[in-house]
Amino acid sequence: MHSVHHNSSTSISSSSLLGQNRLNSGRAQNVAIQRRNIGLLVRCVAAPERTDYKTQVSRNENLAKLQAGYLFPEIARRRNAHISKYPDAQVISLGIGDTTEPIPDVITAAMSERALGLSTTKGYSGYGAEQGETALRAAIASTYYKNLGIEESDIFVSDGAKSDISRLQVLFGSKVTMAVQDPSYPAYVDSSVIMGQTGLFQKDVQQYGKIEYMKCNPENGFFPDLSVVPRTDIIFFCSPNNPTGAAASREQLTSLVQFAKDNGSIIVYDSAYAMYISEDKPRSIFEIPGAKEVAIEVSSFSKYAGFTGVRLGWTVVPKDLLFSDGFPVAKDFNRIVCTCFNGASNIAQAGGLACLTPEGLKAMKDVVGFYKENTEMIMETFNSLGFKVYGGRNAPYVWVQFPGQSSWDVFSEILEKTHVVTTPGSGFGPAGDGFIRVSAFGNRNNVLEACRRFKQLYK
Repeated sequence: MHSVHHNSSTSISSSSLLGQNRLNSGRAQNVAIQRRNIGLLVRCVAAPERTDYKTQVSRNENLAKLQAGYLFPEIARRRNAHISKYPDAQVISLGIGDTTEPIPDVITAAMSERALGLSTTKGYSGYGAEQGETALRAAIASTYYKNLGIEESDIFVSDGAKSDISRLQVLFGSKVTMAVQDPSYPAYVDSSVIMGQTGLFQKDVQQYGKIEYMKCNPENGFFPDLSVVPRTDIIFFCSPNNPTGAAASREQLTSLVQFAKDNGSIIVYDSAYAMYISEDKPRSIFEIPGAKEVAIEVSSFSKYAGFTGVRLGWTVVPKDLLFSDGFPVAKDFNRIVCTCFNGASNIAQAGGLACLTPEGLKAMKDVVGFYKENTEMIMETFNSLGFKVYGGRNAPYVWVQFPGQSSWDVFSEILEKTHVVTTPGSGFGPAGDGFIRVSAFGNRNNVLEACRRFKQLYK
């Protein structure tokens, strides 16, 4: 330990405070920290201890199967490297599907009131029900599942759909077989790998063994040909789909439910983008007759109300869904929730309840409408440049085709020449190669500027 005397103002580079996050300012800013009534600053420096000691605990062999990093942290790493290379560039992120618009006041006011109430004897609450507060579960049931036979007791409130996907994998265990859309949200496959449901990664086909990849491409309208899909225990299905933006029709979902019934399978249906549907297509799998006997639905407030950081979602497990021995799936999921989770934040749940008031629903619709306007601008830009463009109408994602090109190569070219971050389609599965996903989540000026840069690059 040693003491160091400093002048009354110590200058510290903001990069040491903010890490790599310098999106709005390329150069590291100097932040002056005024020293008040301090004679000296004391700094303790511990020399790192080098050791060759290892425990006798083996690494989880399933984690060793995972390829590289999870898609979105890898994109962030490449973005940060690009920022270091071009510190003066205005980098625009249309890659990760993170919302950018402020949460509407009617929703934050309810969260604020709940938070302030926690500092009073009357308003304080500790642990809540692991399944969620009754009022919120009832509001979700009456708002999104009215006349569909789903009751409040079928709904489990959580800290987001992504978390529930992993909890469902724990519920199913390591011996199940599974199918996913190809391309699809990477969490389905990665959580399956971690649980030990898969074989090794096969580099020649860019797939894991023992997973059924249901190809979804322009040729089949982004809906799998179920006549050639083998039976699996679990079928992960997302509509509107992330990343393609395709929303399944009533006829398509009817065939999916029948396929699951014929095979005795369970569908895990991800409806996180249902509020973006503009056309006459189902917003819930439970709009399809018979779905309660073969389906679970996960959803979220993340992309409706800007809750990506607040964290609030839900999963519907109907009472009619039974395992092969007749045991209710919901009872086992309830045990998983009670064991692995202490319930969603009471402050977040207050916000969720506000989302489902008439004022909250209108506010969410306005935010969704804003992002859909962004989507139209992005689609119009790529269409005007002669690209084949998919998605967009029913989702906040635009799926742009670059035939014969590697997705990562396209990603790198766009980043290098326009300073715009997109998402390589191959990160969502082998069928995504040759595409990029462009997210409509961004402030209006950034989206307009990104479109201008796209036109300059591909004119």
